[in-house]
Amino acid sequence: LGNGAGRPFTPSVACMWGVSVLERQVIDFLGYQWAPILTNFLHIIVVILGLFGTIQFRPRYVTGYAAWLVMWMTWNVFIICFYLEVGDLSRDSDLVLTFNLSMHRSWWMENGPGCRVTPVTPPPSWAPEDHRYISISGCLMDFQFIEVAHSSLQILLALMGFIYACYVVKLISEEEDQLRVDFIGGFDSYGYQGPQKTSHLQLQPMYMKG
Repeated sequence: LGNGAGRPFTPSVACMWGVSVLERQVIDFLGYQWAPILTNFLHIIVVILGLFGTIQFRPRYVTGYAAWLVMWMTWNVFIICFYLEVGDLSRDSDLVLTFNLSMHRSWWMENGPGCRVTPVTPPPSWAPEDHRYISISGCLMDFQFIEVAHSSLQILLALMGFIYACYVVKLISEEEDQLRVDFIGGFDSYGYQGPQKTSHLQLQPMYMKG
């Protein structure tokens, strides 16, 4: 990673994730879906922290980002089950996505491809006074399938991000191990040599008288 092995992939992936999440955040704002809005906001923060950890070689940030991606994928699986009404889930419930603060509706319900919205007048007697009563027709794709497609895309991107995060953590760990080995090896290359003993005894020639 120190030689830039993982960096070329980072900007393109970060931009792709950022655009996809911001697009979803805007759509959820327009639909007053408060639970997805809060979750998307947390996801944007974690993506920024994960990018910071990748650039600054912080494995804890990247590991935390990978752990969050598991929860993010779980959340999107729940959204898919919600719109497909798996089990006892109902997409008409106001509690799950809006906390009962507003009437739940997907922005794609009225603004999907080919959808034609026609106000119904006069509204039925049971319709709330602060809500309009409309008829929607001509949609090329039902809104729930558009929401499912969005969540499926987020799951795919999160899976890619999880694999990449594991790859980055592996590179950082290998580089730290290599630096540790080089650091220790630097001391070994300067081997300690003890002082050598030198003899100060000089041999003198001996002469014998015959």
